[in-house]
Amino acid sequence: MIRPFDDLLIPDGDEARRWAEEELSNPRYADAKPTWFDLIARDIGRFLADLFTSENGANVGPSALIIVSLIIVAALITALIIWGKPRSPRAVRRARGDLLGEHDDRSAAQLRTDAERSARDGDWDTATVLRYRAIARGLLERDLIDPAPGATAQAIAREASTVFAEEAGAMRRAAVSFDDVRYLRHPATEESYRELSATDDRLRARRPEVVPA
Repeated sequence: MIRPFDDLLIPDGDEARRWAEEELSNPRYADAKPTWFDLIARDIGRFLADLFTSENGANVGPSALIIVSLIIVAALITALIIWGKPRSPRAVRRARGDLLGEHDDRSAAQLRTDAERSARDGDWDTATVLRYRAIARGLLERDLIDPAPGATAQAIAREASTVFAEEAGAMRRAAVSFDDVRYLRHPATEESYRELSATDDRLRARRPEVVPA
């Protein structure tokens, strides 16, 4: 009789610890860690929430609460001016990783640069794929869309259209151009790439018409 788990490898304590250390050394874990400013902002938020509970509020006079609140708000505004807003967990998770079916750590600016390089070489297929990835990455970097894992080009176009309603048609065409090249193997043209590039440039210059929750 053959037992199904005879060949199962069960590591000993040292081997399991080594595996864990190797896995945790992966850069993606470091990228997802909140910054010290993120942690301070979180702790201040918890402190304020505790301070204004009914039990604590009864022990501290209203004038003292107002003064403490003003001090904390002033400190937060100063910190935001100097260091910028804390990264949301969503933004941290999306900063790098899978993008339109491929693991790609490049920023939107890097993708645009690579797309333009391919365009100068006349490689319109590669330029089209990279430029649409740049559009998607740029929207993610601005925290304007929140696509599900494995989202398609069309799904990203629909999300972008809720933020930039006037660009809905252009985003649909951009997604079609990406899909045509990436999946249907239809060759891109200079004209289709230039239209895609113009869409990207307009989105970069636009303010969102709807602020995502």
